[in-house]
Amino acid sequence: MRQQPLILASASPRRRELLALLDLEFEVRPSRIDESPKPGESPAGQVQRLAEAKARQTAKDRPGCWILAADTIVVHRGLVMGKPQDQAEAARMLSLLSSQTHEVLTGYCLLNQELGQNIVESCRTEVEFRTLSRQDIETYLDSGEPLGKAGAYAIQGRGASMVKRVAGSYTNVVGLPLAEVVELLRRYGLAD
Repeated sequence: MRQQPLILASASPRRRELLALLDLEFEVRPSRIDESPKPGESPAGQVQRLAEAKARQTAKDRPGCWILAADTIVVHRGLVMGKPQDQAEAARMLSLLSSQTHEVLTGYCLLNQELGQNIVESCRTEVEFRTLSRQDIETYLDSGEPLGKAGAYAIQGRGASMVKRVAGSYTNVVGLPLAEVVELLRRYGLAD
């Protein structure tokens, strides 16, 4: 039985759903940070930095709690794709990903300030898209699903029809690499 509560520092319903699969008690407290990339920062460095910043921001109010935070991006040929700002940007992202293989990177952080614990790691998954026609992209944009999703797609939703192959963690593409996270939680007695 864990002594300190576990807090998920994320507004993502997908992360909440994935963590709930572990049958853990946890509280959701979304963090609000500036997610702008830093000049010269590697994609893995970016997601790890942002995950840690989200955890630290949430821990300010709850220093004795275990905080789990994550950040996910899509990377194609060195171009980092976060959440599109509008449908035009989403269409550009999807056009670039069409018939290509890209990477999905998630940084995750488990933090307990009171205990002096701060673990920051990342997970990488390769995703290959089928060839998308202009109509495929327009239909997907009309669904509204691409907005608010890194790389402008949701593999757990209608976006699954665009995915030809996944090499690595599927749940990482959804937004939280569950196998890696459960191992980390078990290491600190936070999961069975």
